[in-house]
Amino acid sequence: MQINPRIRLGLALFIVVLIADQASKEWILRGLDLPLLGRVEVLPVLELTMTWNQGVTFGLLNGGVVGPLVLGGIALAIVAVLFFWLRRAENFLVAGALGAIAGGAVGNVIDRVRYGAVVDFIHLHAGAWDPFRYVFNLGDSAIVCGVAALLIDGMWPSQKGGNRAREAP
Repeated sequence: MQINPRIRLGLALFIVVLIADQASKEWILRGLDLPLLGRVEVLPVLELTMTWNQGVTFGLLNGGVVGPLVLGGIALAIVAVLFFWLRRAENFLVAGALGAIAGGAVGNVIDRVRYGAVVDFIHLHAGAWDPFRYVFNLGDSAIVCGVAALLIDGMWPSQKGGNRAREAP
């Protein structure tokens, strides 16, 4: 049985993102031992800073009100929807974006199950200017890039004619 090339791309990106996410977290926790070091400056705009995110994106719902298994279950339900959508992806951009989002989400679910929180360690800033102080991981990056790709795809006219958005009469 031959798999559709778009689905194959989505599955490949899912696997690549998941492996890269988990390998980078393993390196941070055990190879670099960032929990012991706390913070390592890599560039003037990049630090490796160890944090445990018990909430969702950008620390929302942080504080234990919603447990890691509940958040993980919600994420897995969303991933199931993404895989259903992947089966119907009309182009390579959408298929790749869905695979990247799913890989990042599953990587974070694995953290929630293993540690009760997500390992975050990438901190980008502009010198001393750091108004948000967000720390994230490779899986988070894949999710954000995937969502951006879906938004970009939604702005392009579809190949079936006309814009995807409803056109004014």
